[in-house]
Amino acid sequence: MMKRMILSGVVLMVGLAFVFPQTAAAYNYGDFRSTTLVSKAWQALGENDIDAVMAYVNKTSELYDDQAKKMQESLAEYPAGSKDEIFAYWALNDIATALYIQGEAYRSVEMKDEAREAYQKVIDQYTYGQCWDNGGWFWKPAEAAAEKIAMIESNSNLDFGDYASSTLTTKAWGVLSEKDLDAVVSYVDKCLELYAKKAGEMQGSLAEYPWESKEKIFSYWALNDVGTSLFIKGEAFRNAGNTEEAIKAYQVLVDKYYYSQCWDPQGWFWKPAEAAQQKLDVLKNS
Repeated sequence: MMKRMILSGVVLMVGLAFVFPQTAAAYNYGDFRSTTLVSKAWQALGENDIDAVMAYVNKTSELYDDQAKKMQESLAEYPAGSKDEIFAYWALNDIATALYIQGEAYRSVEMKDEAREAYQKVIDQYTYGQCWDNGGWFWKPAEAAAEKIAMIESNSNLDFGDYASSTLTTKAWGVLSEKDLDAVVSYVDKCLELYAKKAGEMQGSLAEYPWESKEKIFSYWALNDVGTSLFIKGEAFRNAGNTEEAIKAYQVLVDKYYYSQCWDPQGWFWKPAEAAQQKLDVLKNS
């Protein structure tokens, strides 16, 4: 009888390993720091390795959840100040980001209820967490999570990806070719929401178009992407026959982001504001 019970237990464990392979897999957690685990979770998400995402997120929660909650409880608003002052809330930042990644992983495989639960946990328990973007700014996982819940509930296919200005601009180009005006506006407005301030600072630092090198021009990334996005928005409204809104988008580009440039895959830069001015001349005189 005892041998039969042991054998049954072995069979059950083997069966579970096939149903939930992540329980049997071994993952390299590196130095076990929260930032390492979150980086690995991002990488796994990019590779569509959902089991690995769950392993890294769960390990992050296991090790740092208590510290994250204490940091959250000590706050009444988002931490501000220097980069280092915001990084001081490292556990809160990394737990919030990890759970957001978990939501993204669930959403990518159409597990909408699980995705919504992960996003809601960020909003409810780790509201003031922030995530550093390599582009040079902090974004707020709780706010992004709220947007993703709204998308799930509205059955929207919009996806802001990693929220980088280049990603949003690329997605705007894509939906422009599909003549999806609403999607164009969503991507462009998100780009403006996140990067207009930085783009304005870059514009204000210039007295002419940057020209020294490709790298030099690309260093004005926010200006370039915001300017390009506004041109795309103008094109979308013009294609839809909405002349008034097209003129507004083109005019903002010309007035505020004149020195933006856009890289053409064929190997050259073109100037969105100059192209927009040409469109304005036609629209205003037609």
